Amino acid sequence: MDFTLVEEEQMLADVVGRFVEKEYDFEARRRLAASPQGWSDAHWSTLAEMGVLALNVPQDHGGLGMGPVETMLVMEAFGRGLVLEPFVSSAVIGAKLIGRAGHKARKAELLAGIADGSLKTALATLEPGARFDLWNVSTRAEATRDGFVLNGRKGVVLHGDSADILLVSARTAGEQADKHGITLFAVDARAQGVSVKGFPALDGQRVAEVVLNGVRVDPQAVIGTIDQGYALLEWTVDQGIFALCAEAVGAMSRLSDLTFEYLRTRKQFGSPIGKFQALQHRAADILTAVEHAKSIVYFAAAKLGEDDDLAAHRAVTAAKALIGRSARFVAQQAVQLHGGMGMTDELAVGWYVKRLTCIDMTWGNTEHHVELYGAFL
Repeated sequence: MDFTLVEEEQMLADVVGRFVEKEYDFEARRRLAASPQGWSDAHWSTLAEMGVLALNVPQDHGGLGMGPVETMLVMEAFGRGLVLEPFVSSAVIGAKLIGRAGHKARKAELLAGIADGSLKTALATLEPGARFDLWNVSTRAEATRDGFVLNGRKGVVLHGDSADILLVSARTAGEQADKHGITLFAVDARAQGVSVKGFPALDGQRVAEVVLNGVRVDPQAVIGTIDQGYALLEWTVDQGIFALCAEAVGAMSRLSDLTFEYLRTRKQFGSPIGKFQALQHRAADILTAVEHAKSIVYFAAAKLGEDDDLAAHRAVTAAKALIGRSARFVAQQAVQLHGGMGMTDELAVGWYVKRLTCIDMTWGNTEHHVELYGAFL
């Protein structure tokens, strides 16, 4: 399998890398995370002008129609800078889901808005008490003469408080834990009956709790086929998980760089501590873990680029499980090698550890995905 980047891919990686290097020094990122919105409108406009937000939008709707490799390159760069903008929620999940199954009457408008940055989406699927089970849906969508009425709650919605459109999973048939009977809807976040309460997560990223109380939507809000939305939901979450895995690789890579630099400069007994053989072995283990994570993300990118949803799902599940373990190991080693200062807010190391921890807990932690992969076997 040839993982050599072609010229256009390398140019994309370089452009996004320069953006992150310029705009996301550690102190600037801390101030931005502490702001009420938690991310920058100026950065979002810059990403739109660069064409990054249009990567996953089909070409016939004003986008670039790129694939998973391009998403991987962007997310690796974002991981190195701990970028806060809602790229995954809108430019990956929103663009992919609406592009694949959005209602024909609304698809063009929504995708154009995603591509130019004027419209943001958020996937509202997990519910209180359901843990990571996508099929455990108690939110109901009752059919009416002119559409549907939605009632329910969604928890930990990534960038839900900045979304214009909420991509909601709701039950139109069956019992709470049935995979059949789930339907996806595009819901206006400002519609009557929609309540969104945003707050910062452990890593500074914004999440939200969403309550739907008698929210009326028309038939054009349906994404995909009524009662048969679970497979589409699973595919959509896979796109988001893959992007987060790529981000984790970037974060681990930067965290290892910071750690190696500390080993080269911190002196004890008159010598850099990096000269001690025991610490050299630990540094080698860190580098090995990062390379393992990078390899499986490349593998997942290759599978996502093929026309086989089951193989792609297996690859993404394996990637999430392995990267969770690698990220935990790299984070623990980085903190230990930095000593007690490794977990202080004043040092970047602690924020990378927090971000990697939150990535592991998003849409299923390591143990959850190990169980899912075991079911394939």
